[in-house]
Amino acid sequence: MDDKTTTNGSSEYSSRRRYLIIGSVVASTFFVGFGGGVIFPILPNLGELLGISPFLVGFILSANRFSRLVANAPAGSLVDRIGTRTPFIAGLLIQSVGTFGYVIAMIAPLPEAWFLLARLVWGIGSALVFATAYTIAADVSQGGSRGTSMGLIRGGSIFGFPTGLVLGGIVSEVAGINAAFIVATAFALVASAMAYATVPETHVEGENRQTVSPWNIDTSLTTVTVGLVNFAVLFAYIGALFATLVLFLDEHGIGVLGFNAQGSSGIFMAITVLAAAVFMFLGGFVSDRTDSRIPTLLVFLIVSFVGFILLAGADSVETLTLACLFIGAGQGGTSGPLMALLADLTPNDEMGRAAGTNNVLGDIGGGLGPLISVPIVEVVGFAPVYAACAVMPLVAGAILLGGVYRETGMLLPATRLRGGINESLDD
Repeated sequence: MDDKTTTNGSSEYSSRRRYLIIGSVVASTFFVGFGGGVIFPILPNLGELLGISPFLVGFILSANRFSRLVANAPAGSLVDRIGTRTPFIAGLLIQSVGTFGYVIAMIAPLPEAWFLLARLVWGIGSALVFATAYTIAADVSQGGSRGTSMGLIRGGSIFGFPTGLVLGGIVSEVAGINAAFIVATAFALVASAMAYATVPETHVEGENRQTVSPWNIDTSLTTVTVGLVNFAVLFAYIGALFATLVLFLDEHGIGVLGFNAQGSSGIFMAITVLAAAVFMFLGGFVSDRTDSRIPTLLVFLIVSFVGFILLAGADSVETLTLACLFIGAGQGGTSGPLMALLADLTPNDEMGRAAGTNNVLGDIGGGLGPLISVPIVEVVGFAPVYAACAVMPLVAGAILLGGVYRETGMLLPATRLRGGINESLDD
């Protein structure tokens, strides 16, 4: 094995091999991510067309997170038990089936039931994909490159989401809603084939398989702390902003490039996600080159706070664009270092379960957001809801400092401090 050796139970990959593996995962998740983004600019307006209440629209948008909530723990345990390759490919295929469910929903009776089922199926596949993607990044990187690797995995994987946001809004206006869903299904199938051809096993080899219960989740203080930060950030970002933006644009008459609220919302959401993807890499890169990841995390949580304050007062294309850039940068800059911190403090053979627990808490936040924000916006308006969301990153910062201090005895633990993980030098 010229590109991988095993030393003290720890996998060590050459730099070239490491980035080839990460690139394969990023490419696969990019294509499948299209299906996740395509529905957001479309479904809120379908509520009026199909006669669906705002609560039901929010429930459908959240359904993938609730099914992923149930699937996250088994997915993480499965990864620690059988490895990463098979669950990763299976997750992509399941997401392809869920995306095709949108196509069926447009031609079948009871479309709201089909949309709900499709979102539930999509969430199960997503649980497998996220648990494996993060674990692969942890497996192939060390302390000095972990933030960058996590940023690449997380940032690169969500580039498919803004593609879906933009093309979902534009293709649905130009060629029809079902055309957008068909294109999304094709992307997901390409992702599955690409993963099968290129993604290797990184976590479990030969007979080194563990006997891990499907419901054996990681409830360590580190994992719960990181998960609660993830909860707060995703509640505001995915849960509230993405679920209400198309309604905000419609009420304020804001549009870009001649598109109505549906098409324009896809563009604005894509701005936040593109900013997030860029800063996921930059945040992880910076945290690798500082003494501790905590200052980087706190800076980007404050950036997110500023973004939601700007959003609460936005009344034009320019002010809304600025708010979206800040929100995206804050969310992205937090995500890479946050996952790297989790990997720093988690033993290698427990990383699948730690990622699963983190995803559980993030999905509770992302799932509750639309259920709470969409109906409340109807009553109190947008500004109070967005102002309340601005508080969430500040709360997350306090939780982060308290949890890390209790776990490590330091407010600023060293970047390379890891409990139970063998440190090896980068190639």
